[in-house]
Amino acid sequence: MRFDGQTVLVTGGSRGIGRAIAEGFAARGAKVAVHYNSNVKAAQATLDQLAGDGHFALSADLSDSAQVQRMIDEAAARLGRLDILVNNAGIHEECLLSECSYEEWRAHFARILGVNLLGAAKAMHCAAQHMIQQGGGRIVNISSRGAFRGEPTAPAYGASKAALNSLGQSLAKLLAPHNIFVGTVAPGFVETDMAAERLAAADGDEIRAQSPLGRVAKPQEVAYAALFLASAGAEFSTGTIIDVNGASYLRS
Repeated sequence: MRFDGQTVLVTGGSRGIGRAIAEGFAARGAKVAVHYNSNVKAAQATLDQLAGDGHFALSADLSDSAQVQRMIDEAAARLGRLDILVNNAGIHEECLLSECSYEEWRAHFARILGVNLLGAAKAMHCAAQHMIQQGGGRIVNISSRGAFRGEPTAPAYGASKAALNSLGQSLAKLLAPHNIFVGTVAPGFVETDMAAERLAAADGDEIRAQSPLGRVAKPQEVAYAALFLASAGAEFSTGTIIDVNGASYLRS
């Protein structure tokens, strides 16, 4: 897979899966805009690791509609065009229905859906406007196996990812006539900073044992699936959801 001359915006590109995706595109010839929320040091560390030149970082709060539009327009302007959008940014938090108040429950859903679903939806709308004008593009959404198996301790997270799957498939049908292709990657546990504490805890071995491979995914393995969906030749995979969970959860 090569992306020479192509331009990419990766949301949540400063750490973990997003950093691996940004590195994968840059190593294959693309120019990459790395989005971050507030951790400018992590974004700069990502830029320092990217092969090639012309890359840059930009910040935005994805729960803020105006900032999402500014992010997309700025990325397209500085890159010259926007060929690929990767919606990777997401937040996760736990909230047990049996233990949290109604106010906490409402706030939990507002925070998680505001970024994971609504932020991604707004980014797709804004990016699609540029892609329609330029004659095509690719959108890759990073979802989760939690969309299928459920997330009882983090219900808003599971709901946001299930909705993101549906939204991606809806837009795959809608945007295909515009030469815009939409795909989704649904990882299980991934070896990232965000998951490090959980994997080091008492149930870390149980988590790794969920896969017959006896481990969790590396960020680069998730990135490879995203790169495939964005690559030339993958057009007929539009609407696809690729599971990257090491057979830890098999859906029919």
